[in-house]
Amino acid sequence: MQPARQKLLSTLAHKSFQLGEFKLSSGGTSDYYIDCRTTTLDAKGSRLVGEVFLEEIRQRGWKPRAIGGLTMGADPIVVAVSVVSGELNGFLVRKAEKQHGTGQRIEGYREKGARVVIVDDVCTTGASTVQAIEAAKEFGFEIVGVMCLVEREEAKGRAGVEKAAAPAPFIAIFTANDVRQEHILQNDDTSPGIFAVSGVCELCGRPAVTNNPRNRCEAHKT
Repeated sequence: MQPARQKLLSTLAHKSFQLGEFKLSSGGTSDYYIDCRTTTLDAKGSRLVGEVFLEEIRQRGWKPRAIGGLTMGADPIVVAVSVVSGELNGFLVRKAEKQHGTGQRIEGYREKGARVVIVDDVCTTGASTVQAIEAAKEFGFEIVGVMCLVEREEAKGRAGVEKAAAPAPFIAIFTANDVRQEHILQNDDTSPGIFAVSGVCELCGRPAVTNNPRNRCEAHKT
């Protein structure tokens, strides 16, 4: 795995992944939660996102003029890739047409017929990605690729995205299982702790025995 890609995976596992019981926006439940925005809006995480997405785009030979996606999960990814590339323009897709001004749904780069890549942060049902694809096609963009940062591999999201994107391919940088496994490795009790200055458990105030990834005492370290 390339250095930037591995660093991005490590950042996602540390900053964006949690184990527990969570209710999803799709209405289902899960034993884990991924909030990619804590990585994509992080200073170092944003740079890594831009580098990894851009490298993937170049390796695929898509040669797009712009990159965009549905607000707001796609927003930081679009900006990161555009800034790192120094040449790709960005556009954002509103969830609905605004009711004032020009009333347009596509904001930013707007050149009909241009080759574009659609991006998203997490793909579960794929609904937000599909919305962006449909809006981009309706506007007149030529979609050459679709990418997400993390694919949850459930709720048949991939099938829906692939159908909407066809003939353009759908690429996931990581799967949720990739991030889960990295998270487990980071929190393995056999890994040495790195003690913080406070040295006390964040939950009860007793002396901490580890801070990997947070300050915890013996009773709360698992």
